[in-house]
Amino acid sequence: MLSDSTPLPWRTTWTEALYGKQGFFRHQAPADHFRTSTNSSGLFAAAIWRMVQAEGFAQVVDLGAGRGELLTELHRLSSGALGLTGIEMVDRPGDLPADIGWQHELPEHIDGLLIANEWLDNIPCDVVESGADGVVRYVLVDPTSGAESLGKKCDDPWLDRWWPLTGPGERAEIGSSRDEAWADAVRRVDGIALAIDYGHTAADRPVLGSLRSYRQGHETDVIPDGNRDVTAHVAVDSLVQLTGATLTRQVDALKVLGVTGTRPRLELARIDPGAYVRALSDAALSAELLAPGGWGNFWWISVDSRPVA
Repeated sequence: MLSDSTPLPWRTTWTEALYGKQGFFRHQAPADHFRTSTNSSGLFAAAIWRMVQAEGFAQVVDLGAGRGELLTELHRLSSGALGLTGIEMVDRPGDLPADIGWQHELPEHIDGLLIANEWLDNIPCDVVESGADGVVRYVLVDPTSGAESLGKKCDDPWLDRWWPLTGPGERAEIGSSRDEAWADAVRRVDGIALAIDYGHTAADRPVLGSLRSYRQGHETDVIPDGNRDVTAHVAVDSLVQLTGATLTRQVDALKVLGVTGTRPRLELARIDPGAYVRALSDAALSAELLAPGGWGNFWWISVDSRPVA
């Protein structure tokens, strides 16, 4: 863990804060700090199970698997019939069903579905800012206090193409590290590679960038100290150009997969009160998965590598 007060590029401190020996993801369970589609309920897993069945896949690999929440639900829904593997840096969770695989690195070949939910946003990026003189420079950060300063000039082709800064004080996260990581994952897949994340396109880049931190369920100061998550939105349009991906909003993708958010009919309360309560709960959870401005706005970034029939 970086422990001195020497300002360093954001990508360096971000990497150490999340993935170093004392990094956040090596010692913290994501579900203890923030909710995601995969750890909020079984409804998301049920939608993925319907997708897997429709596509005829026998294998699912979960990249950035947390503590195996999605895989455990898929194991239950498929009665153990699916080949399931989690990819995560921590050791295998003790309560994971025995026939779910667990690895620290992606396999060279995946035949089926690769899913990466809120994985790309945690891939560290260089952060840059346009100074008062209009020169774009790398942002340096003190890893213990979060104090920032501007470093050397940045000349980066990705920035010029995808996120040019036009005025003093504007900031950006250079997304080439995400592009490279996703392209490497996609090349391994014979089937569908699916990344799900919050993101932006050239039409709606955040002027001040999108660095955020979360700890114990709340947004907090952005400090790369290993005690909190560090995340930033994903430039999804550059991923599309590099990998030939298609973009779909989560609200649209999940509706196709049977998640509607529709409240149960009141007459069910008279016929079967227990079923009504369960259906009402599912409707609330479904609505959260589909919520505009929230998870519903997430991008599904999908690459289907199967030959066209």
